[in-house]
Amino acid sequence: MEDFHPHNDEMIFNADEAHNIVKECIESVLGKADYNHNKVNQWTAAIVEQSLTHLVKLGKTYKYIVTCAVMQRSGAGLHTASSCFWDTTTDGTCTVRWENRTMNCIVNVFAVAIIL
Repeated sequence: MEDFHPHNDEMIFNADEAHNIVKECIESVLGKADYNHNKVNQWTAAIVEQSLTHLVKLGKTYKYIVTCAVMQRSGAGLHTASSCFWDTTTDGTCTVRWENRTMNCIVNVFAVAIIL
């Protein structure tokens, strides 16, 4: 019996759609807030949870991994990198960089297709 691997629109990760969802979540949580060390844990948790909730509502068969980092803007550099070994025809990633005058926020979304 042949393996069945559907490659239709439902099994293609739409990075632009994910980017827009995550950007809206960041803006709804951070808005016009100024950096506050005491609120960073609350902010990152809310951004990750809201992003996951909205991504799952798309109804696609993916496992999502979402990471979030918030850093005070101080003139220091910030470099990130990631690497994945996966099926590039179905799986994907999206990185959203957001900033205001007092902080930077970086959110990574990794989407791994669930093939049933």
